[in-house]
Amino acid sequence: MRHTLLPLAIVLLLAGSPLAQEPPYVPPSDPAVQAKLEWWGDLKFGLLMHWGPYSQWGIVESWSLCSEDEPWCRRTGPFAENYAEYVTAYEELKTTFNPTKFDPAKWAAAAADAGMRYVVFTTKHHDGFSMFDTRQTDYKITSPGSPFHANPRADVTKAIFDAFRQKGFGIGAYFSKPDWHSDDYWWRRFATPDRNVNYDPAKYPERWQRYKEFTYNQIQELMTGYDRVDILWLDGGWVRPLSSNRPSWAKSPYDQDVDMPRIAAMARRHQPGIIVVDRAVPGPFENYRTPEQEVPDKPLDYPWETCMTMASSWSYVPNDTYKPTGKLIHLLVDIVSKGGNFLLNIGPGPDGEWHDDAYQRLKDIGAWMKVNGEAIYGSKPVAPYARNAIRYTQSKDGRTVFAFYLAGDTEVGPPAEITIEGVRQGTGSTVQLLGASNQALSWRIAGDSTIVSIPASVRNNPPCRYAWVLKIARP
Repeated sequence: MRHTLLPLAIVLLLAGSPLAQEPPYVPPSDPAVQAKLEWWGDLKFGLLMHWGPYSQWGIVESWSLCSEDEPWCRRTGPFAENYAEYVTAYEELKTTFNPTKFDPAKWAAAAADAGMRYVVFTTKHHDGFSMFDTRQTDYKITSPGSPFHANPRADVTKAIFDAFRQKGFGIGAYFSKPDWHSDDYWWRRFATPDRNVNYDPAKYPERWQRYKEFTYNQIQELMTGYDRVDILWLDGGWVRPLSSNRPSWAKSPYDQDVDMPRIAAMARRHQPGIIVVDRAVPGPFENYRTPEQEVPDKPLDYPWETCMTMASSWSYVPNDTYKPTGKLIHLLVDIVSKGGNFLLNIGPGPDGEWHDDAYQRLKDIGAWMKVNGEAIYGSKPVAPYARNAIRYTQSKDGRTVFAFYLAGDTEVGPPAEITIEGVRQGTGSTVQLLGASNQALSWRIAGDSTIVSIPASVRNNPPCRYAWVLKIARP
């Protein structure tokens, strides 16, 4: 991930501008991929997890190894002033990473109860440490040098995928295209000035070819040894052909082509219809886009997913601050009303557990989803999308519109009247509040709006907290 931690208010203000400048989306031509994308788009709510030995230090994932002058790359601790010593100590974290409380079934149960329906797990981040049983490197959790290697769940990726698959989840494998541990990406002969390959692949083609094969082989292991995988979620968008539209943050003059056509073809031989997400590299292998830590200000005309942290960091930080439940629910509603999915990140700790606040947030979200999931799953956006405190979705057949009233900070129940702007009801339409015993509500037309009356019995005993959903059924 790019580690951009902006305050949410700033994120929402900035959200529209960078997205509007993106090159055209290229839809997949494979009918199996099209069908998988349709399925994925109905899931709406997913779990992302960043986890590795770095959790022992409670630091940002991987980025402290990168010598860029960015806030998320700054090093702390006793080795911070000596880069060589820092790298050595960081890589030695492998020898002490022993998450004995790791219980993926507990995570899967909590995520399922929250209404999440797919999971994306970091099989390998930029630091190159593999959280799966790869044969391409010994820098992995199943290495004899890792104290966790003898645990029955040492192949963490397999254990996670199996546990979540048993709960009916879609399965996504996050994989970093850059590998900063590989001597064929960051060659130890040279310094590492930034996130990019530190030599010219055109000048040393044999070395770059080794790296391409290494990348291909690791992804092939994930595609062949871990049962059904639905999403190949590739990070590190600066690893791309020089001929592509390179954004300013892809700070390299070198061609870093890892041959995505070959990788995608291999992945789909083993996993027919798999969604490939070559993040931030527009083209045929970016089957959906992933605005990071931001929410677009309007619906987008391509499949998309907001990936965002539940706390302040992608990776585990001791005593981190978790977003309030109400804000998370409002984010989910806002994203879904604009046609997107919400991929919410939790960073497990070094012992293999989530923070108590993460479990509590999921429990609270789950209570809300049990009442209102009908308006979330399989829904489509509908104009006017968002007006004041109201967000809108509709059923796939367009016969039912859902209006979400987002509660203010002090509101514990819905108001006496809810004004639905831009959605007029016809004769025979019925309006209900989800979770309120299918009670038909009275409504009246005022201009281009519908004003719905909420009886005192419902206001005093609301079916949920944080947001209330009106179901408007057309005849």
